[in-house]
Amino acid sequence: MKKMQYAVIGLGRFGSSLAKELMSLGYEVLGIDKREANVDDMSGVLTHSVQADWNDEDVYRSLGIRNFDCVVIAISEDIQASILAAILCKEQGVKKVVAKAMSDLHGRVLEKIGVERVIFPERDMGVRVAHLLASPSLLDYIELSNHYTIAELAVPSRISGKTLRELNSREKFGCTIVAINKPGEVIVSPSAEDRVYEKDVMVLIGTNQMIERFEQAIH
Repeated sequence: MKKMQYAVIGLGRFGSSLAKELMSLGYEVLGIDKREANVDDMSGVLTHSVQADWNDEDVYRSLGIRNFDCVVIAISEDIQASILAAILCKEQGVKKVVAKAMSDLHGRVLEKIGVERVIFPERDMGVRVAHLLASPSLLDYIELSNHYTIAELAVPSRISGKTLRELNSREKFGCTIVAINKPGEVIVSPSAEDRVYEKDVMVLIGTNQMIERFEQAIH
C-alpha cells in the first residue's frame, strides 16, 4: 500500500514540529522553506527538505507538488506569502491544502480561495489552556465545532461508585459520556450500568454550557 505523501511549506516552529510528527507516524514528508538554516535543521529528519522560494510557481511544478496527497502551508510571518502559496498549490491541482491562519480575516481569505482546512494553532491553544485553567477537574478540552466540545473530566470522590444511569448526564444536562478511561483500560461506548470511580477519567461530548453544568453538579 502506497504511503501517504505530505509537503509542508514553511519549516518554522509549527511547520517543523508538524513535519516531524508526520514522519513519526510513518508518512513521507517533503519540507520546503526559503531559509537555509531551517532546511538544514530538517535535513536527514524528513524524507526530503528543499530550500526554495515558496512563492515561485516553477518550484512547485519542478517538485511535482500536485502529486502529494496533502500540502500544509505553515508560513507564519507573511500573510501575503501564505495566501499566494495557497493559490499556487490550488492552481497546480493539489488534492488537499491545509493552511495555518494568523487571524480570522486571514482564515476567511484562505477559505475563499478554496483551502480545504484552515487551522488556528495559537487561537485554539489559547482557548484550550483558558478552559484548563478555569476548571480544576478539566483534564483536556478540544473544540469540535462552534457548538460542540469534547472534554475529559476527572471523577470526583462525590460520585465515585455511581453508574452512568445514576449520573444521567444526557437527560439532565444534555452531554454524553462516550468513554471512561480507567487505570489500565479504556471503556468505549460504556453502558448505563458501567460505574465510575476516583482516578477514572470521563470523556464527554456536549456544548460548553452542558459540560459546565454537569461539572458543577458532580462537585
